[in-house]
Amino acid sequence: MGKPLALIGLVAVLSACGGEDLPPPSISPAAIVEEGPAADAPQDSQSTELQREVFSYRGSGRDPFQSLMRRGGEVRPFLDDLRLTSVAYDTRFPNRSVAILRDQTDGQRYNVRVEDQIGRMRVTEIRPGEIVFTIEDFGVPRQAVLTLRRSGN
Repeated sequence: MGKPLALIGLVAVLSACGGEDLPPPSISPAAIVEEGPAADAPQDSQSTELQREVFSYRGSGRDPFQSLMRRGGEVRPFLDDLRLTSVAYDTRFPNRSVAILRDQTDGQRYNVRVEDQIGRMRVTEIRPGEIVFTIEDFGVPRQAVLTLRRSGN
C-alpha cells in the first residue's frame, strides 16, 4: 500500500511541473562572438590593474597574531637582578653614551647603549647616573629607572 501511494505522489509532482517545452533563448551568433573569452581580455597589457587587500594593525598597539612571548620565552634578566655599575655619559652626543650593568644572579656583564635590548627590556634613555628602560609585559609597555649606587652603599 505504500508503493502505490508513493507512485501517485510522484505522478502528482511531475504533472505539477508542467512538462511544457520552452523555446530556446534567442541569441544571435554575433552576440556569442562578442561575449566570448576574447572580449574579456584586455586589449593593452598596460591596462591590467591588480588590487590587493592590505591589513595593518595601527590602532590596537600590537599585532594580535604575534606571540606574547618573543625570543623563545627569554625573559631574563629581571630588572631587580641588574645593578648599574657605571655610566659613560657623552654630553655632546647623548645617544653615544654607554651604561654598564651587572646581573647579580650569574655575574653576566652588559654594555648597553640607547635602543639596545636585554631580555624584555629596551634601553630608552641613558642619563648621568641612571638608565631608563621600557619593559613590555604582555603587550603593555611601562618604564623603569635604574640608578647608579654609590660605592659606599
